Amino acid sequence: MKELVIASNNQGKIREIRHLLQDFELLSLADISFTDEIEEPYDTFEENAQVKAATIFNFSGKNVFADDSGICVDALNGAPGVFSARYAGEPKDDDRNLQLVLENIKNATNRAAHYKAVICLIWEEQTYFFEGICRGTLLDAPRGGGGFGYDPIFVPDGYDQTFAELSLDIKNQISHRGKALKAMAAFLNEGMR
Repeated sequence: MKELVIASNNQGKIREIRHLLQDFELLSLADISFTDEIEEPYDTFEENAQVKAATIFNFSGKNVFADDSGICVDALNGAPGVFSARYAGEPKDDDRNLQLVLENIKNATNRAAHYKAVICLIWEEQTYFFEGICRGTLLDAPRGGGGFGYDPIFVPDGYDQTFAELSLDIKNQISHRGKALKAMAAFLNEGMR
């Protein structure tokens, strides 16, 4: 089984990733004894994912992938976007971020939004990118106890439940991260034949 480091400390992300990539020996940052905080200084998901993956690759020398993802709200001109995790400032707080989005769109008639995930994979010293997008609508108030981040207010197109109400299996089939991870897994599985 091939080793692959997940360049994240976000336990929600790690849980989703482990569920999707069961054919790989997935190592966490704790498994490789990496304890530093990796800055995400860029204005694009691609650049932030790449800096995280490169940092961990340079530290460990192991195959690694990192994702950067966020929610892009039409009524907020694409915000919070790459700033989704810190939208309400430091320290990161999912509930404060969610409440600030709700406050900022309370008078908006357009409730459309999309989640975007970009994965940067460094595999055998080569760099690859994979992207996933999931479109949907934002509610006025949170619903559901699953997921993390903005999941309690995001209803994906074609569904009447929020990401926080859907099972992890269904969420992983349709989510931005699920789509990007499936593309990466297909690439890796094809390359290992």
